[in-house]
Amino acid sequence: MSGTSEGPTPRAGVSPGVGPPEVTQRDHQGSDLSELREYRAAFATAALPMAVVDHLGRIVRPNEALGGLLGADPASLTGRLAADLVGLTQDSPARQEYTEVLRGSRPQLRCTRRLKHADGRPLWAEITVAPMGEPAGGAERVLLTVADVSDRRELRERLRHLRMHDPVTRLPNRTLFFERLATALESGPPADGPAPRHGRIGLCYLDIDGFKAVNDTLGHRTGDRLLAAVAGRLTDCAEADDHRTGGHLVARLGGDEFAILVDDSSGTHQLTELARSVLAALQRPFEVAGHRLSVSASIGVVERSSAGTSATALMQAADTTLYWAKADGRARWTLFDPERNAHRMTRQALSSTLRPAVDRGEFTLEYQPLVGMADEVVRGVEALVRWNHPRFGLLAPSRFVPIAEEDGTIVQLGRWVLRTACRQARRWQLEHPEEPPLFISVNVAVRQVRDSDLVAEVAEILAETGLAPGLLQLELTESAVMGSSGRPLRVLQALSDMGVRIAIDDFGTGYSNLAYLSRLPVSVLKLDGSFVRGFRYEDGAHPSPADETIVEAMVQLAHRLGLTVTAECVETSGQAERLRRIGCDTGQGWLYSRAVAPERIAELIGARPPEG
Repeated sequence: MSGTSEGPTPRAGVSPGVGPPEVTQRDHQGSDLSELREYRAAFATAALPMAVVDHLGRIVRPNEALGGLLGADPASLTGRLAADLVGLTQDSPARQEYTEVLRGSRPQLRCTRRLKHADGRPLWAEITVAPMGEPAGGAERVLLTVADVSDRRELRERLRHLRMHDPVTRLPNRTLFFERLATALESGPPADGPAPRHGRIGLCYLDIDGFKAVNDTLGHRTGDRLLAAVAGRLTDCAEADDHRTGGHLVARLGGDEFAILVDDSSGTHQLTELARSVLAALQRPFEVAGHRLSVSASIGVVERSSAGTSATALMQAADTTLYWAKADGRARWTLFDPERNAHRMTRQALSSTLRPAVDRGEFTLEYQPLVGMADEVVRGVEALVRWNHPRFGLLAPSRFVPIAEEDGTIVQLGRWVLRTACRQARRWQLEHPEEPPLFISVNVAVRQVRDSDLVAEVAEILAETGLAPGLLQLELTESAVMGSSGRPLRVLQALSDMGVRIAIDDFGTGYSNLAYLSRLPVSVLKLDGSFVRGFRYEDGAHPSPADETIVEAMVQLAHRLGLTVTAECVETSGQAERLRRIGCDTGQGWLYSRAVAPERIAELIGARPPEG
């Protein structure tokens, strides 16, 4: 056509003025190559040590920083196994996870390894291995990065050290001690080795005797300096005792309490020798802040097999043994004794169940006759409490009465004994009206006199049971009665005024303040059995002239004061005859009868000895 410039007809889908597709593709390839060169340049010059690793774990391309870290030419690292260079082969779990990342079955690995820098200094590095997402030759590659975290690690270790150590003594504190103890108990002995472990553990648990006085008189600053000096000597003792690598752990557990942990004890002898050396070291005077201080320590020593031992059980045993060392007089070491501990545990079990046992009715009374020495007729009985324990069986008073006196349960128990005994005495009286009534003798603890309204309780029980006051005798030990003043003396006087008889039990073993005796409202002296045993003639035994003289003098003195005398622990007819000649009024002991059930006492009421 005229006026028209003809050119090639445009192809479908191509706009005029736009270059052909192959030109655009070349432009894109050029852009990708340029970007790739930039990435590679950034990779090569990055400060973070890195390397591209193929699916077999070989380094394909390391950067300059990695070569500098390892002190090698980067080119020489190509083809090396990355796991060998960064310590991943030394840890089985990490090696397994690394292999999984290379195979594509795990998204990432991150771990911390201790490496050596090119300049020789150690460093802690955080190793990260992650897929790059760009397959090469059909296999995916991974990127390895090595970040130096030494400063962060060092800061964390410093903070941990501060958290795990006592600021006064610089020793490991309670937290670190229990961490090490748990580790020692869990590790156990190895099966073999050049220096096999013994599989035992030992502990010296100690505190400073009288340390509070140092703080109170010289101040806490001096006290802290003394603790630091003590820590130094304990450390010296532990180092002198230990000949293995690692050493014993000396720790301050708090206050003036310290511990020396022997996590591979060779036996009890090692621990006791260590305790002796500690005592000797601490007994040397300390020069602290211009003061010359002498201290001592009490030490609980525990040594046992690690197998089957828990940290809790070990510390309970150590604490118990330290208590024994203090109770035995301080400035000493005491070795854990399983038998003694079993007794303590039994005592604790009794203490925890004593009060509920009164409410559950687990106690019962037996009665031992008090016999007239002249005619051997039963005049009265002493009520003796027994505990029918569901676990330990029938327990004598000596097993639980001291515990009851300590925790105050004796007030509740004593009230039950008094009421039960008076009720029984009244029952005998009503069942045998033709016979003279028996008096009932009941033991009373000094705590009952001090911590309860004993006068009101006795009056209430006598009124409730109908028993005459003259038929009730209350026994108190000599040490409880002698020296009584104030309220206890007023209580005894009120009971005596009521008509109740007061007897001093175990007379002759306590104060024996005879001048004071004349001013007490006492009716009866019960001679301690230790004197009566000296009267034995049977079985080749030789009587004690001294005991006879003392008993005769006490009987004569008691009679002049208007008191009657009961001899305890009469076991033979020879004893009974001699006591009768001396003038004892009543006797009590196995010669006449053991403590028996109330039914047996009913059979003895009104009984006369056979004539002969």
